[in-house]
Amino acid sequence: MRSPAVPDPLMAPPPGVRRAAGPPRAGLHPARAMAADNRYWKRPFGEERATCPDTVDDMTAAITRPHHPRHHAGGTPWAAARALAHRVAEPLGLVEVPLTGAAGRTLARPLAAAVDLPGFDNAAMDGYAVRGDGPWRVVGGVLAGGPGAAPLAPGEAVEIATGAPVPAGADRVVPYEVVARHGAVVSASGDGAGKRHIRRAGEYVTAGRPVLPAGSVLTAAALGLAASVGVDVVTVRRAPTVRLLLTGDEIVTAGTPAHGQVRDAIGPTLTALLRAWSADLVDVRWTPDHPAAVTAAAVERSLSDVDVTVVGGASSVGPADALHDVLTTAGATIHVDGVDCRPGHPQVLASRAGHWLVGLPGNPYAAMVAAFTLLQPLLAGLAGRTLPALPRVCLDGTPRVHATATSIVPVRWDGAAPSVVDGARPGHLGAAALADALAVVPPAWRPGETVELLLLPQ
Repeated sequence: MRSPAVPDPLMAPPPGVRRAAGPPRAGLHPARAMAADNRYWKRPFGEERATCPDTVDDMTAAITRPHHPRHHAGGTPWAAARALAHRVAEPLGLVEVPLTGAAGRTLARPLAAAVDLPGFDNAAMDGYAVRGDGPWRVVGGVLAGGPGAAPLAPGEAVEIATGAPVPAGADRVVPYEVVARHGAVVSASGDGAGKRHIRRAGEYVTAGRPVLPAGSVLTAAALGLAASVGVDVVTVRRAPTVRLLLTGDEIVTAGTPAHGQVRDAIGPTLTALLRAWSADLVDVRWTPDHPAAVTAAAVERSLSDVDVTVVGGASSVGPADALHDVLTTAGATIHVDGVDCRPGHPQVLASRAGHWLVGLPGNPYAAMVAAFTLLQPLLAGLAGRTLPALPRVCLDGTPRVHATATSIVPVRWDGAAPSVVDGARPGHLGAAALADALAVVPPAWRPGETVELLLLPQ
């Protein structure tokens, strides 16, 4: 319960909403005190948030009533919510970073080759660089990185290593596998005798030619490509800064939780996902449910100093879930208020002046689903990446299917088709921890129909 001595300007009721009458009284039952907290408003559209109940029975009734009818009435379809989260994000500004620190970043400009690739004619095989028809007289040898050999005359050969410069005049490299050597003379036999096995200068790419378009993610292969064409610095989108605000009076972050407490599972889950999604995690903060002013103040500050605030918990309609009121008071625009999926229905996407907030459910697996639904596409949009189409596959097994909502189901891909991992629950990550992907199962799905896959970072 908030102390009356602590000013709470952030928790002023939104327009058309008035505070519940009467200050909290000392000596109340804990449930009564919680209901008396000034976050609980009386709303003109009905009595969903009642004035402070006078008995524990009244409190129980208030908890079980839906506090946000708009939230329970359905939600944005899953695919539409994912697409919207990407579409509304404006790409962040440009920065230049060294190639060594660019893994996972998104190119803001096309990447052009600084040099020809290959930069010189070189051997594609170990063997002998030869000129003309054989047999050939061996006149020397050349290694990769060593000095080049003199130009060859017809009937001459040099022993050569893969990657070594091919001497002028050579018309092919004959691999060891198809040559016979007798003293200083080599001859070729077999089908390989006529193949060139020479990589010509500029054969792959010429200097100045674009090799990657803007919007490309700098994967391991992309980084290697950039290095191979002589690039040291790349222009990328600034990495989105993210803060995690995890709410709950019952949350502990280390050790064995006491009765009534639970370990924070959302923090470690989101930390790993944000790293995989190339976000800049500024910090992780924990705030209590009560007093609500603590969370409100944390959200207000965070909406001013990081690109994305992720609030774990407080997005549903329970008596400790104040996020909707906080966002209204903060003047934020809500883009998504509930997603028609299971688990993870109570999700929120909001913005204010170019800063974003993603509200996730308090159950760990539900929060993970919501992160894939709203947070991942939002980060992709801020980074200037396209929203990729999800792979479609047939499932091995029959998941539980919701009649009207999209089901997000952990699956393991250890054979020809991904199989359902049993035991998924909103509050338990056991099935997800054994999974390779999350299957997006539409309402009324039937066996044999394909589903989309959200691949889990490894």
